[in-house]
Amino acid sequence: MARLAQITPLVPVSDLNRSVNFFVNTLGFQAGFQADGYAYLTRDCVAIRLLQAGEGVDLRDPEYQQSCYIDVEGVDDLYQGLKQKLDKLAKGRVKMPFDQPYGQREFHVLDEDALLIMFGEPISR
Repeated sequence: MARLAQITPLVPVSDLNRSVNFFVNTLGFQAGFQADGYAYLTRDCVAIRLLQAGEGVDLRDPEYQQSCYIDVEGVDDLYQGLKQKLDKLAKGRVKMPFDQPYGQREFHVLDEDALLIMFGEPISR
């Protein structure tokens, strides 16, 4: 029987090298492959594929904004591990851990092109 193993978002970026640098040096991902306007990044069991957007595409335009949700075990520990680097980002790009009414504890980070990256886990009861 077939089994789905992983979902990997394809995310357009305005500057591939800048975005790879952000994911690697700020969020702790590893670059697995990069060439010709494409990069494949991983951290633990999570992967993301970055694609160089075409000329003139404004990825900060709300029409193009995307988001991805990364399920985490130990969201507060992850936040604390990234905090020193996240604190260097411009005001408004990070939302520290908080509880959602739908039972998740999350923190949010905006990348260089306004990709909303949400990290979360179920709230322990």
